[in-house]
Amino acid sequence: MPRLVECVPNFSEGRRREVVDQILDVIAAVPGVTMLDREMDPDHNRSVVTFAGEPEPVMEAAFRAIAKASTLIDLNHHSGQHPRMGATDVVPFVPVEGVTLDDCAEMARQVGERVGRELQIPVFLYEAAASTPARKSLADVRRGEFEGLREAIGRDAARKPDFGPEKIHATAGATAIGARRFLVAFNANLNTSDIRVAKAIAASIREQSGGLTNVRALGFSIENGRCAQVSMNLVNVEATPIHRVLALVRDEAARHGAAIRGCEVVGLIPEAAMLAAAEHGLQLEGFQRDQVLELRLRNAPLTEAVPIATFFDSVAGATPTPGGGTVAAFVGSLASCLATMVANLTMGKKKYAAVEGVMVDLKRDAETLRRELLSLGRRDSEAFDQVLKARRMAQSTPDEIADRDKAVLAADLEATRVPLETARMCARVAELAATAARQGNVNACSDAGVAGLLARAAGEGALLNVQINLKSLAPSADKESIESEAAKVRTGLVSAAEACAAAVQSAMNA
Repeated sequence: MPRLVECVPNFSEGRRREVVDQILDVIAAVPGVTMLDREMDPDHNRSVVTFAGEPEPVMEAAFRAIAKASTLIDLNHHSGQHPRMGATDVVPFVPVEGVTLDDCAEMARQVGERVGRELQIPVFLYEAAASTPARKSLADVRRGEFEGLREAIGRDAARKPDFGPEKIHATAGATAIGARRFLVAFNANLNTSDIRVAKAIAASIREQSGGLTNVRALGFSIENGRCAQVSMNLVNVEATPIHRVLALVRDEAARHGAAIRGCEVVGLIPEAAMLAAAEHGLQLEGFQRDQVLELRLRNAPLTEAVPIATFFDSVAGATPTPGGGTVAAFVGSLASCLATMVANLTMGKKKYAAVEGVMVDLKRDAETLRRELLSLGRRDSEAFDQVLKARRMAQSTPDEIADRDKAVLAADLEATRVPLETARMCARVAELAATAARQGNVNACSDAGVAGLLARAAGEGALLNVQINLKSLAPSADKESIESEAAKVRTGLVSAAEACAAAVQSAMNA
């Protein structure tokens, strides 16, 4: 599994592109680092850069960027709307894949120690890397900004840096380095130039002032004073989605006689966050996210046209489908291909002329099972999705409860019947594999054996899905009949697989 980390450093320069380009160049020069995005804001006089990669190159790129910025940006000559205390103001490490938040906190400590030691820039750890609870909040760390920190550091024990000298860097200030989860930088621009309105809205919506959880907000003046802006960091858009934040901003703006002129996203945003906003804004009912064309293409239903790597990625993804039932059907289908191969290696050979008809029938039946099992793989994922959909149905009235119960029962039954049918098909593949081992080309008997082993494993896997789904069913005649049928299928599956194994050993020992 790859180990991927995102880094989103903020630099106190948003007006001189040539300066930002030099910082980007040193980041891009590190092998293994992928540049994802850069945003320059002249009003805030701030740039946000996003890159990602394995932990080691990301740490190296972050250090080089901090070092380069320290030679190019002089905070004594810097002004902008956004709070800042350093040329490289903040450097968060964000876990993406194969790493934890604790891993990112350790990365922050390693980079922070190096920055303090080699660059003589004081470093304050924040968020998940914070050395004390008082430094968890970036706003608390940056309090007083460059000018205030210059006076306090070395005098106030509470402002002692985690790494580096107890004095401000003359031009580069200080840097906050930390670890956090993914956040969305989201701004709402108002149709008023009154910054007091933006600040009042920010105070109403941010968590620190009793507003929405997971929301950080400030009010700014942008466009040379022509527009007031509510600038927000949304630190958990799953728990507090964008549309909920936007609705509150809109209501608060109306209280002050203002309205939202437009919104902007700074940097990158998760696809799921945009889809959640779209679902709410369009008032979609019963919408499934894989109705989005691009998502469906990335997670296409199982067919022979789907690239194997795409299917593997779908199975390995952080979603419940495709799951064990689909994989069982896929493996059963693959086993049928081996049975077909043995038939193809047998047909047309004089030595096996007596079983030509048997092999022709075997090939036809195996190819039919291959298609049926792939179809069952698709149906398995669809059945599970229907279970989830049924369980999400409203149940606030007696009629709604009755409708939901009916839908849940039907969905649970289908989710049980599909893997049962998969197991039955796998038992049939095992029978074909046994025939191939007994009568097929002896040089391919091991391939028939693999077909039998795969068919048994796939069938047993499908029956596990039957077993777990039966637990969700209310006692009924259907449940009893499914349990009885599953027992019969298991007996047939084991018998056929054992017959195949015995035929293989007999052929190999002949």
